[in-house]
Amino acid sequence: MPVHPVVQAREVAALLGGPEAPIVLDVTVLLAPARFDGDYRPESGESLWREAHLPGSRHVDLLTTLSDTASALHFTRPAPDRLAVDLAALGVGPGSSVVLYDQGSATWAARVWWLLRGVGVDARILDGGLAGWTALGLPVESGAPAPRMPVGAPAAALTDRGLWVDRAEVEEIVAGRAPGTLVCALAPVQFTGAEPTRYSRRGHIPGSRNLSAKTVVDDRGLLRSRGELVALAEAAVGEREEPLVVYCGGGISACLTALGFVVAGHDAVQVYDGSIEEWSADPSLPMVTTAGGDA
Repeated sequence: MPVHPVVQAREVAALLGGPEAPIVLDVTVLLAPARFDGDYRPESGESLWREAHLPGSRHVDLLTTLSDTASALHFTRPAPDRLAVDLAALGVGPGSSVVLYDQGSATWAARVWWLLRGVGVDARILDGGLAGWTALGLPVESGAPAPRMPVGAPAAALTDRGLWVDRAEVEEIVAGRAPGTLVCALAPVQFTGAEPTRYSRRGHIPGSRNLSAKTVVDDRGLLRSRGELVALAEAAVGEREEPLVVYCGGGISACLTALGFVVAGHDAVQVYDGSIEEWSADPSLPMVTTAGGDA
């Protein structure tokens, strides 16, 4: 049975240093707000990791690892065989206990959680991230990375579980030729196109509902209760047709909204990996700017 996707800081702290200690990965990426349309500036979060991190953790640079570096899009998921190689280099194999965190609002941790979930690897997200950890007075380390772990053989059992969709599938939903409800995980001002975007055009894909990833966590960065998430999901999609296909700007925040749907009890949830970055780059594809949610 899959583990619950979120783990509390004190539970992790009790395991560190013991025989059941999880592999702890800091997956922070720095992504500045857009100053103008098309302004996309991701940076590795390793500098923050060096300043303070969970004891025994490692930083994973998502600009080069657990992403398809040959893709024209940012942070595209790699093929299962490439993902298996990257995970082996991190010491992750069948049966590994993995805890993910970031130094933001859990969007990057959720991205890697969804990536691993998509190939059948159970992982958990540290509730509240590093900020939640330090708020409890739990210990941190600083400094350079520890020597790399021995690289094991890539896991041969990684198979795609169908948690992702591509552009063609989204086009079918927009055209009404395939079932599904599109959900945009961007903030309302980005959904409506009221502020600059990192991508080619502002707005959202026609027919989309809006459930901002920022609403899935509270002001402390903790995942909201299941009851709160059920209410958010109901307000966003009600009884609309499944699967729920979630997207955002570049397929990152979408995974946090997807987490909210899963915890709320929705099973048929998928993520459009290319998201607005891919969709908006094709001028033949429609975009909508509006002050309200689509009907």
